[in-house]
Amino acid sequence: MVKRLDVTEKALEVIKMLKEKHGDLMFYQAGGCCEGTQPQCFEKGGFYVRTNDAMIGLVDGFEFWIDRDLFEYWKFSHFTLDVTEGFGPGGFSLETPLGKTFKIIYRLFTEEELKDLEPVKRME
Repeated sequence: MVKRLDVTEKALEVIKMLKEKHGDLMFYQAGGCCEGTQPQCFEKGGFYVRTNDAMIGLVDGFEFWIDRDLFEYWKFSHFTLDVTEGFGPGGFSLETPLGKTFKIIYRLFTEEELKDLEPVKRME
């Protein structure tokens, strides 16, 4: 099966620091105004996933959720979680005090990949 989500080594380094400080984590990518489409990292349970939101994979064992409407727009795309220097537009994510911002690098799946995608878990 083709994974919908990958993570860069640079992002894994930041996740390791966050895990040491905060314990179990979760990721959520919304399509709202304040945070734009910037992925946010929270302590596990620190954000309430909505009905029909999509969990597209795990990042270092932690769930990565996407807003249901945003997923419909990006469902034919592969996500790679990365990190960059600086503060994102929202500032609510756990990496913000480190002067970092998680970001997503997108690419479209190939026709072959689309035939064998990992299933998506939906919040009920």
